[in-house]
Amino acid sequence: MKHLKKIVCASAAAVLAAAALTGCGGGEEKSDTIKIGTDLEMTGNQAAYGQDAMRGAQLAVDEINKAGGVLGKKIELVSLDNKSEPSEAASAAQKLVDEGVVAVVAPNMSSNALAAVPILNGAKIPSISPGGTNPKITVDENSGKVIPYSYRACFIDPYQGKVMASFVADKLGKKKVAILIDNSSDYAKGLAKFFTEAFTAKGGTVVGTEAYLQKDTDFNAVLTKIKDLDPDFIYVPGYYQEVGLILKQARAMGITVPFGGGDGWDSPTLAEIAGADALAGTYYSNHYAIQEDNKKVMDFVNAYKAANNQEPGVFGALTYDTIHLLAQVIKDAGSADPQKIADGLAALKSFSGVTGDMSFTDTHDAKKAAFILTFKDGKPVFADKISAD
Repeated sequence: MKHLKKIVCASAAAVLAAAALTGCGGGEEKSDTIKIGTDLEMTGNQAAYGQDAMRGAQLAVDEINKAGGVLGKKIELVSLDNKSEPSEAASAAQKLVDEGVVAVVAPNMSSNALAAVPILNGAKIPSISPGGTNPKITVDENSGKVIPYSYRACFIDPYQGKVMASFVADKLGKKKVAILIDNSSDYAKGLAKFFTEAFTAKGGTVVGTEAYLQKDTDFNAVLTKIKDLDPDFIYVPGYYQEVGLILKQARAMGITVPFGGGDGWDSPTLAEIAGADALAGTYYSNHYAIQEDNKKVMDFVNAYKAANNQEPGVFGALTYDTIHLLAQVIKDAGSADPQKIADGLAALKSFSGVTGDMSFTDTHDAKKAAFILTFKDGKPVFADKISAD
């Protein structure tokens, strides 16, 4: 009998201990906060993007919490640095899962997002990449099936490539394009492919393609080859660090034709690297324009500048929208349960953000307008706006 009593007491103690642990855990009903993770490029080669994104995320959280939070709870950011490396992005994703977050702001760089998404999807944690434009982030390339818990707050590279190809062919009237591609980047390779397809479909010719790698600093050899091809436009779908050096060195060797690229150009650091003169006659596709006559955009820009003493970049705007979008979905669902958030994202009809009105396509991509920006005195200025198809 004494033995039986010991077993009963031990079992009861175990149940009480388990209950205590459950009460202290990360379950959304038991917590005073709603944990949202960020897996961003805070250091490393794309640090300017991640830092801008983090400032946008924090601004959104501050606004939401000041207004009373969501479902009576404050949003808590659990922020990790992926160091601009895919392996680190994957590690950060697993740590966020272990931390008990209910949703994740996935990396902005496509290569990093591609490393993080399988882990988050496997754990059934919904994620939104604010700026990851590679189609494979939301659609499995092997099966062709949509990745259930993965979304993005931006348009995808096929659309971005088509937009720039149309602008180059129709608005600039260019016929012969050379492409200089970052061969270490999924983003750059994908964007070059989609630009080429759209440009040649319009009757244009890609006269040649040359390659470089991230962190390269001397581009004179590949630029000499491109100059010999005599293009009337040069497409460089890379990131601002290398693009700045490419533009500076190209102008120094007498290449005067227009250049263009994608949203990877968007950083104040680009002008610091290239110099204002080198940016004359260059264009890039982007997700919004701070010069657009739009009250929502102006209010965001003013709030960001007041908080950070600098203007926002596109990743700050996209991540700001991502946090507000998640807050809206949680509010509409009446729950911060990860599955209900995922269901809410799938059912979302519309969202109005600073980067435009958007909805999700069947492949979890944002359907929204694209912008073409150019430069004046080293500052990006609005050139054109192309509505979503």
